[in-house]
Amino acid sequence: MKLRIPTLTIATFLGVIAFTWPLYFPSNSIAAISHDFLNPTSAKWFALLISFTAIAIIAIEINRGLLDSKTVALLGVLTALVAALRLIGAGAIGVEPIWFLIILAARVFGVRFGFSLGALSLGLSALLTGGIGPWLPFQMIAAAWIGAGAGKLPKRFSGRGELVTLICYGIFAAEFFGALMDLQLWPWIAGTDSQLSFIPGGALAENLHRFVIFHFATAMAWDIPRAIFTSVLIALTAKPVLASLRRADRKLNPISHAKVQTVAL
Repeated sequence: MKLRIPTLTIATFLGVIAFTWPLYFPSNSIAAISHDFLNPTSAKWFALLISFTAIAIIAIEINRGLLDSKTVALLGVLTALVAALRLIGAGAIGVEPIWFLIILAARVFGVRFGFSLGALSLGLSALLTGGIGPWLPFQMIAAAWIGAGAGKLPKRFSGRGELVTLICYGIFAAEFFGALMDLQLWPWIAGTDSQLSFIPGGALAENLHRFVIFHFATAMAWDIPRAIFTSVLIALTAKPVLASLRRADRKLNPISHAKVQTVAL
């Protein structure tokens, strides 16, 4: 019996802790932890950990025979392409052309491919732009979750139904990314004496209520353009991009597709 290491589950668990720990840690511990964690050195190590997790997922899939060298090469090409696309929208509010490609690629190649693509492409783009800071690990894990979620979308949809599903998911992903980015910043930038401020050691419900108000009061200028831009790109490109990626998938994995067709018959 082969031991299946739940790498994706472990990475997700660590990511949830990284985003939410101020909500349930004692108030006297938050300052010390934030000083140790939210700094460039710690961010680099955390980003390396996420990158290692993505690579470990790929290695496990190769060992299980679910990925071959050609698929890994395609992952590398798509990672570089997503990283290059991010340069187009650098500094522009909501103009982030990376999400449509992560979502469409993950739709074709699955959960683990999407997780790895999201994490590695955000990490590579940060290296290209010099954008390595305390925010990078959070961006990487958020992008990884978006890719994994796209890979988990129901396979029964096709044609117009699939397109509508992907557009709706693109809108959700845009808001999800914005909410996560706000969550990792909110305790440190909202001050201490307003209705939007984080209360160290406060009740979870009260802090979540304040966060929701903070998010919708400050993030819509980014989230709405991001959602519109992503959904429009998906609507315009989904058909040709999905067809190309699925054609590549069939060429890379002819045996598995032959088995699927045999079962269907």
